[in-house]
Parts: sequence; C-alpha cells; structure tokens
Amino acid sequence: MSESGSPLPPAARPNSASTSNRRAIGLGAAVIGVLGVAAVGAFVTAEASSSAAVSEIVLEPAVVQAAVLPDLEGDLGQNALEPTTANDDLRADGGCTIEALSVRLGSDGDGVACLQTALTDEGFYDDTIDGAFDNSLAQAVMAYQEDQHLFVDGIVGRESAIELDIWPDEESLITRTPPPPAGATDSLGFALSVVATTGDDAPPLPDNSGSGRRVVYDRAGQRVWAVAEDGEIIRSWLVSGSKYSNEQPGTHTVYSRSDMSTAWNGQAWLPQMIRYQKTEIGNIGFHAIPLHVSDNSIYQTSDELGTRLSGGCQRQANEDAAFMWAFAPVGTTIVVT
Repeated sequence: MSESGSPLPPAARPNSASTSNRRAIGLGAAVIGVLGVAAVGAFVTAEASSSAAVSEIVLEPAVVQAAVLPDLEGDLGQNALEPTTANDDLRADGGCTIEALSVRLGSDGDGVACLQTALTDEGFYDDTIDGAFDNSLAQAVMAYQEDQHLFVDGIVGRESAIELDIWPDEESLITRTPPPPAGATDSLGFALSVVATTGDDAPPLPDNSGSGRRVVYDRAGQRVWAVAEDGEIIRSWLVSGSKYSNEQPGTHTVYSRSDMSTAWNGQAWLPQMIRYQKTEIGNIGFHAIPLHVSDNSIYQTSDELGTRLSGGCQRQANEDAAFMWAFAPVGTTIVVT
C-alpha cells in the first residue's frame, strides 16, 4: 500500500520487512530533509506571520485519507481522457498545429488536416488530406505511435504531436514573473517561492474561472491562483503539470489529502498531496516537487516549473505546496481551465 492507502503495482510493493523499514526511514528523511522542519510544522500551524491568515484560512492537522486509486506520477503514456479543447496557438516557426489538446476518431477541421499532412510527410499516411479523422487516419496514427515507441491509442495529444512537430509553442503560453525579493510574502503572510507573486503583481485570472474562494489552475499557462471570497488574488505561482492528456477541465473539489504519499509506481515520494480529480487510472492533485524514493533526490528544480513534466499531478515549489496545504482543506473548490 502507498502512504495514501493506495495499492501499489506488484512490482513496486515492498517484499521484505527490511525494505519496509528502509522506506519508513526514507519517508521521515524526505519530510524533514527536503521540506524542512519549519515546512513540516506548517502542515499544522501554517507558520503564518500575519493575523489575516487566521481569518482567511481554516487550519487543520495533516489529514491522511485512503484513496482507492494510485496517485499519478511516473511515465503513464498518453491516454484518452482529454476532450478536444480548442487551442489556436501556432508553433514557434509559424507552422500548423493540431489546434486542440488532442484529436481522435471523429475529430475534424484544420488541425486534423495538419496531422494528415505531417503523417504523410513521415510516410505513414497516403489517403486524402480532408481534415476528417477516420479509421484510415486512426490506423496511421497507431502505426506511427508504435514506430516511435509512444503509447499506442490512436489519439494524438501532446506527446504524439510533439514528435510530429505539430504541437504549439508552449513557452509562448507561459507568463513568468520576476522572482520576489528575499523574504517577500503573500497577502496572508506566507513566504513566496521564486515562481510566485501576489495581489496586483499576479497575472490576471483566466476567463470563465469561477467565483468565490477557490483555486484556479490554467493548464495552458501552467499557472495556479489562490483566490479569496471577495476575488482578491492572494497568490499565484507556476507549476509543472501533466505531460499527458489526463487533467480534466471544469470545477472540482478537494476530496483527499496526505502529508506524504507515494506515486503509482512506488518510485517517488509526493509531499503534501492534495487530490481533487479521479481519472480512470489514478488520482490527480497538487503536491510539492517529488523525491526519488531511492535516495530522496528531487525530480526537478524550481527553475523548471512552468514546464509540463509530471505524469498527471501538478508539482509545486515547496513554499507554494506549504501554502496550498493550509489554503485547500477537503471541500475546497478547484477550477481547471
């Protein structure tokens, strides 16, 4: 079982008492060694330096709740969970893209025509370029995915589109704010990370991102906002979200939290895991930058935040994860755009 109570795949399960002891020791070291004693204390106290934090945030002890599905980190492969949401941004060189987060059987339009052209150039498609995603195109897609050692499902999402060079320029969608001064805090007194900002300095919220007290996550911009009941942007920061098509847009609710969890494959610690979405293959949520179980080394640096690197969840700088842990108890609204 994972730290969240989730079953691990057989290959990831400890097979001896000594292995269990090593993992238990590693968990303790991971919490203290990487997040630090102060951050661990923030699970309960939030370490807020202003009285405003007490009125805005309902603090609670660390909650560990069982989750039926494993938490999504690791190399999952592309899957079919993403709707065809419009994305009209061009490649950096001005070339065509699939103009959506994914295209599949039944899709049509210029984005599909772009896919047909790309597969024709690669020698996998020799039918009409008519912008219709039919069985012939699906077979060509699967042949290409198999040839390129991609997840074979006949759906063209981010990974397949990147290989075909028909994915939009992601960096053009990212708003990077200057690092805050040393010791800077948000409006509730929580320390800002190098990718965080607050108040009027924060980028504007996406359109149609709800109202009231909530957390907003924009997949295209890899950015999160914590919003007060009156609409104040308490804090905004970059994350590293999913490489795949498994983050579902819409309004969700936090349903489970673990101060430390384990990835589906048992190879990563996921500190301060906040789950808000169940997919067909696992849980998605916010957590601090994951650590390798083998040696507690980090999977990425803070400088890489804003780049899609995870298998499903949203990775955060430790300061932002500590803030989220205090701000988002079970029941918090999460809006994904």
